Amino acid sequence: PWVWLAPGIAIFVIVLSINFLGDGLRDALDPRQEEI
Repeated sequence: PWVWLAPGIAIFVIVLSINFLGDGLRDALDPRQEEI
């Protein structure tokens, strides 16, 4: 059960970083867009 732990955490961190990166890029490119 420990074999999937490392790649699982790696994928989770990669997805989170891509998500935050996309949010940052969107905010930088569209500063007037309001978050609902």
